[in-house]
Amino acid sequence: MKFKAVIFDLDGTLLNTLEDIANSVNTGLSRLGLPGHEIEAYKPFIGDGREALAIKALPEEHRQPEQIKKLLQYINEEYMRHWADNTRPYPGIPEMLDILTAKNLKMAVLSNKPQDLTDLTVNRLLAKWHFEIVAGVRPNIPKKPDPIVAQEISLQMRIPPSQFIFLGDSEIDLETANRAGMLAVGVLWGFRSREELLSSGAKILIRQPGDLIDFL
Repeated sequence: MKFKAVIFDLDGTLLNTLEDIANSVNTGLSRLGLPGHEIEAYKPFIGDGREALAIKALPEEHRQPEQIKKLLQYINEEYMRHWADNTRPYPGIPEMLDILTAKNLKMAVLSNKPQDLTDLTVNRLLAKWHFEIVAGVRPNIPKKPDPIVAQEISLQMRIPPSQFIFLGDSEIDLETANRAGMLAVGVLWGFRSREELLSSGAKILIRQPGDLIDFL
């Protein structure tokens, strides 16, 4: 077996978080007296962390530091209350994780969510499966697409990067994978289009979670 481990992105890859994120941001925008967006419009906003999400959601003329700070505060408050209202694993994810576990592949999660929220999400919604490492955003540690945490995961798991699959749904994930020397696999059920994934460096695209098994 060429590959011995898989790193998963979280939002848009393992879990469909779109509706809960969109609702939280729209509530924050409403509290600022600003219009919200359709749920689907949030797909390109997600992937680069909470601050980037807030900036993209704000109208350009309202992207002053104070407005960004206020919206971030509102997003944090709303999302912590409602993050699990609609968020669930995508269809096929549980079965894929079962197969990977049966094949003794090591698994890890690398997200641009804050560490505490990444831990909470995995522990609540993916507790059935064992992840060797669950990594979110931590103070003074670069977030994706910087490859440093992916490389740390490789070192801690004592598996070379060339034996990792990195599964993600955004240009952030694919850049991280390629910079870390891992196989960049893009998922077509997430938040980006086929064209965006290919142009961002995906080496393989998969339509459904079970397709990953073909590359092991």
